[in-house]
Amino acid sequence: MATDRCALTVYFEDPFWVGLFERWEGESYRVSKLTFGPEPRDAEVWERVLREFDRLPFSPGIPSERREEPGNPKRARREARRQMEAIPRTGTKAQRALALQRQEGKLARREKSRAEREAEEAERFRQRQKKRREKRRGH
Repeated sequence: MATDRCALTVYFEDPFWVGLFERWEGESYRVSKLTFGPEPRDAEVWERVLREFDRLPFSPGIPSERREEPGNPKRARREARRQMEAIPRTGTKAQRALALQRQEGKLARREKSRAEREAEEAERFRQRQKKRREKRRGH
């Protein structure tokens, strides 16, 4: 049985990570679901695909129009990278809270340093103005 195209999407479906296999054969579309459990590494996903793909119970074929292949592989790679960057990297609630705390601290430091820099520039400006006035008076 020749497969025209296959796709695997790994996503988190509370409480497990799930792999969704999609298969387009001619005019039919078939789907199968594989539960991974904890977040799988790339090597684990590849190993499970190689070991269990032939035994996956795919759904009965439903009629489907053919999806067009993306023409430019560089564009496809950029889009995949953008999608991966959109996924939050920190996993636990505590890690997300710490990341938020660091981000807020960074913003507070930026505001504080900006205010200090502006105050310093204003003080330098006042000193220049004072010096200029003194020079005009001839003292």
